[in-house]
Amino acid sequence: MSRYYVHTLTDDDGDHEVHKSTCSRLPKPGNMADLGVHSNCASAVTEAERRGFKPADGCAHCSETCHTS
Repeated sequence: MSRYYVHTLTDDDGDHEVHKSTCSRLPKPGNMADLGVHSNCASAVTEAERRGFKPADGCAHCSETCHTS
């Protein structure tokens, strides 16, 4: 289980990136929202989108299996 955060700003592709709390590319504190603890990145991405951060995508560095673009 890991704690996940979503970047509240979009990246160059228009996605909100979802990161594990241990990611070296975690957004600045003012630019992220806590998604809570999840067993995998897919659950965290789903939670991000449920909260209105659409589209959401896993970080290529810490949530590789959920990274689509």
